[in-house]
Amino acid sequence: MKQQRGHKARLYLTPVQELAADGQGHAARTMWNLIHSWWTMLPKDKRNLGAADEAIRQGRKELPWLAALPAQASQAVLKTYFRAWVNCWERRADAPNFKDRFRSRMAIDIPQGRDLQIVRLNRRWGRMWAPKIGHLYFRWTRDLPVGKRANKLNKVTGARLVKEADGWHVVFRVQHEVPEPAEHTGPSVGVDRGITKPLALSDGTFREHGPWLTEGETKRLRRLEKKSARKRKNRKKGEKISRHLARTYDQIARLRATAKRRAVDWQHKTTTSIADTFSRIGVEDLAVLNMVKSARGTVETPGKNVRQKAGLNRAIAGEAWGRTVTMLEYKAAQRGGIVVKVPAPNTSRRCSACGFITPGSRETQARFVCKADGCGYEENADTNASRNIDHAAGSAVSGRGAGADGQAEKRQPPTQPHAA
Repeated sequence: MKQQRGHKARLYLTPVQELAADGQGHAARTMWNLIHSWWTMLPKDKRNLGAADEAIRQGRKELPWLAALPAQASQAVLKTYFRAWVNCWERRADAPNFKDRFRSRMAIDIPQGRDLQIVRLNRRWGRMWAPKIGHLYFRWTRDLPVGKRANKLNKVTGARLVKEADGWHVVFRVQHEVPEPAEHTGPSVGVDRGITKPLALSDGTFREHGPWLTEGETKRLRRLEKKSARKRKNRKKGEKISRHLARTYDQIARLRATAKRRAVDWQHKTTTSIADTFSRIGVEDLAVLNMVKSARGTVETPGKNVRQKAGLNRAIAGEAWGRTVTMLEYKAAQRGGIVVKVPAPNTSRRCSACGFITPGSRETQARFVCKADGCGYEENADTNASRNIDHAAGSAVSGRGAGADGQAEKRQPPTQPHAA
């Protein structure tokens, strides 16, 4: 079967090439904004890709700085914009919006793989071609199907240049032909995501990590954030950002990008280990965006414990629960496994040994002691929740909890009970 994957590599540009790439990135962002203004201004019956394509061609003729973006990259911006509307119509994403100069990430598409001219120079370095920029050198960290190794089924189909806090990167779109995976014969597992215990597994083990930044990096980040706050306080409204403040923003962004890279690296290693070991992986179907909403409230009804809720929101966002599930889904599928999402309510309140929900069983945030008559099961609260998730994944438990009167719900016994 065909498998589409992305491979990211660090680019090393000369100052002239970096200037050209920045120009194309700003042109691509401006192209998006122009298409968005043109699209939303026209009546619905006159919106079509043909008219948009003609408008792009005319704009590139009349605006020389817009023509800095290659023609194929301009067409890719239009296709991406239309794809964003399709995702919105199908209720998978919000409507596309204006891209701010400082809040949006610069990106340049190279849609055709044959234009890349990828060559491996030695064990550590590779070279590629970017239109109107030239030959670019990148770190060779994974074998790519190029040269004699490339064919109709194994090839690089395109790439995208993206600028992040630590510089420019290239993301190759790689197509491989892989055999159909055999059915995974490993055991099943439930995974509970949390803050104190990032991942708790139903076999009683945990997957933990330390801080993403060292103590010195954390102090430096705090110092830079205080510095930027002072500079913003002294800046008049509407005044242009000074070079010193822009430099401080860049330093903060680089430290946060370092933390994100370490987090993604840990997630990749951890999810790979779980997907290799277990055949069926149960996870909670969480609405993470709703969980990290602010508790500030309104003027009429102000919220409570706003600072505490903000700290919890930052902790949840730092764990990137959604990215963990995404990694598990495609890695499990590659190995013949499956990820099952189960309803989240009461997974932490139900006893995984007897199946009852009894008020007061969750003694503390970290400890679960069943208060049901004749049970007395005691376990780490996250481990108990992960075992309930595993049971629900195997038996399609609805996960509905106690009623409005607070009475215990009818017992729902596990299909493969764990030893209490």
